[in-house]
Amino acid sequence: MKICYIADGSSIHTQRWINYFAARGHETHLIYWKTRPGYHQNVDIHLLKRLAPAIWPVTRYFSFLQWIFRVRRLLKEIKPDVLDSHFVIDNGLLAACSGFHPYVVTAWGSDVLIFPRRNFIWRMVAGYVLKHADKIICDSDVVKTGLLSLGARPEEITKVYNGIDTGQFSPKKSDEALKNKLDIKGSPMVISIRHLRPLYNVEMLVRAVPLVLKQAPRARFIIGGDGAQRGYLEDLAAELGAAQNVSFIGYLPHDDLPGYLASSDIYVTTSRSDSSSQSLQEAMACELAPVVTDLPANREWITDGENGFVVPQDDPRALAEKIVYLIENSETRAKFGKINRKLIEDNSEYEKEMGKVEKLYESMMSA
Repeated sequence: MKICYIADGSSIHTQRWINYFAARGHETHLIYWKTRPGYHQNVDIHLLKRLAPAIWPVTRYFSFLQWIFRVRRLLKEIKPDVLDSHFVIDNGLLAACSGFHPYVVTAWGSDVLIFPRRNFIWRMVAGYVLKHADKIICDSDVVKTGLLSLGARPEEITKVYNGIDTGQFSPKKSDEALKNKLDIKGSPMVISIRHLRPLYNVEMLVRAVPLVLKQAPRARFIIGGDGAQRGYLEDLAAELGAAQNVSFIGYLPHDDLPGYLASSDIYVTTSRSDSSSQSLQEAMACELAPVVTDLPANREWITDGENGFVVPQDDPRALAEKIVYLIENSETRAKFGKINRKLIEDNSEYEKEMGKVEKLYESMMSA
């Protein structure tokens, strides 16, 4: 099978998705304007050129118009059996404008839950893309509801998770050397690995830290990820007197995540909006006890009090209370972790989920 993708080539999520099909022997092509190392040798990458990158905010729209014609030419040359665009708004529009079929669009979350709500133009774009797609993939019920509100037909939507490699993300990856390096051996460790941007509201966690330390002074907090708010959050931790207990470790390569997660005790995500969170599922596979904000997609995975805790958004005190409870109750942490590992093994195993996509592609070819 020959598959062509229009997707963010710099994203680990794109890379994991495409590499599965390349490793399976399918001829795979990626079209985008940037990439990252680590793609399978069977992946052909076609880079789109940006006009005057130094003034990208001005030239991005002119570049996009140019890309429409470039993508059309590439698709005529490649002649794929299936075209899959990841992200409804921009990549989806490039694919829809190409007129190519069979065409599947894969929603990521914010392209359905956030952008179309910002203005009517994005909503019109999303509706246009969904109208022209033959099949639609999403990874959560809340995104499916959003797709339906934008005009997608229910019979065209397939729910598939990005999937977790449960061999890679496993409690067996706990790393004593890493604990020594971070100087956390013997201390309860709380970890967050979301981007440091307002959407992910890591500020809520930072404000919860001093409240936790009043009852659990040995607790350590590892905040991975990077973003525009990093400096602000580091200053806030210092201002709150919590800097000694919080380590901002920056961007973590995907291959390093299992060690950090499996060496931790509690996982926290404070996002204000989310689809099916990949990092939450990775933490669950490592048998962590999660505390998550009250979002529909989070509730698809976490039942409050059964395999984790769900807290209100923008409520550091509620977050701190649940973190303290988990620190003080190791048996509960262990119980939640075992349940979560089984949930991922049964419902979000990487090979099984990508196999569903492969069958979907094959069905589109024979339709």
